[in-house]
Amino acid sequence: MQQWQISEWGKLAQTEPKAQELKPGQVRLRIRAISLNYRDHLMLQGQYNPKQPLPLVPCSDGAGEIVEVGPGVNRWKAGERACPLFSQSWISGPPNKERISQTLGGPLPGTLQPELVVSQESLVAIPEHLDWHEAACLPCAAVTAWNAISDLPAGSRVVVQGTGGVSLFALQLAKAAGMEVFITSSSPEKISRALKLGADASLNYRENPDWSRAVRAWSKEGADCVVEVGGAGTLEQSLRCLKPGGKIALIGILAGASKPLNVLPILMQQLRIQGVLVGNRDDFEAMNRVVASSRLQPVLDQRVDYDQAPDAWRRLASGQHFGKVVISGCW
Repeated sequence: MQQWQISEWGKLAQTEPKAQELKPGQVRLRIRAISLNYRDHLMLQGQYNPKQPLPLVPCSDGAGEIVEVGPGVNRWKAGERACPLFSQSWISGPPNKERISQTLGGPLPGTLQPELVVSQESLVAIPEHLDWHEAACLPCAAVTAWNAISDLPAGSRVVVQGTGGVSLFALQLAKAAGMEVFITSSSPEKISRALKLGADASLNYRENPDWSRAVRAWSKEGADCVVEVGGAGTLEQSLRCLKPGGKIALIGILAGASKPLNVLPILMQQLRIQGVLVGNRDDFEAMNRVVASSRLQPVLDQRVDYDQAPDAWRRLASGQHFGKVVISGCW
């Protein structure tokens, strides 16, 4: 029952966890599964927050069983299944510095450990049809995708970049809401799998570097939203995809964090660029109602045993994954 920790940048090691007593209002969550996000890769390499004190228990996403409740707990009881919030203090309302600073997997200890002690307020119930591994994918990737597209009406046209966790959740949630989805990838195999998941159109961006032209031809007047995971390296093409008044949901920086950009189209077409930093508990619960009603199944790429956790990082870093890389809990 050892926990994993980042002992130094680029290195994972196992160590004995410290016993934690429950304070009033806290619960003990036995971690049954963990999923990886690109943030976890950046954190391990020291690129997400080089000032993060070490050692650090990594990973922000997980699913588990409540095994003990502290004094005054009235939201949960032992035996119930739950996922912890990424931002532990962000229950509802808009973000502020305090609400978005207390995040699992840095600066707070993360989910790659046998048990997690958290406030009763910072958990969300798991939809009944999901297993542990599927549920572990929800807290970051799914909630991020939900907040990227949940303000769009049915019939909207959405462009989704790539086939990582957030992108596939965006595809699935958009289709569940009656939207049309155009997906980009550099892999013919991944494009084929995305089309089977419901994508309406697709394009290989390596073969078509000026891919915004194809998007505009597909969408006629332009897309309503681009789920932007590339960052600075793809932002110019994404802006060209949009119709007047459209938006970019800026989520990732896979193609870089900085690059010169012509901002004139943003002004002249009244475009919006909205950063998305996951979401709050209300967002998570609203999304779960859609997940439950549509019987949405998260797409899993690979399941890794707890003692082989570093293999999950290698799979994620390879870029060959389709969907989420998950780690089984050590129980």
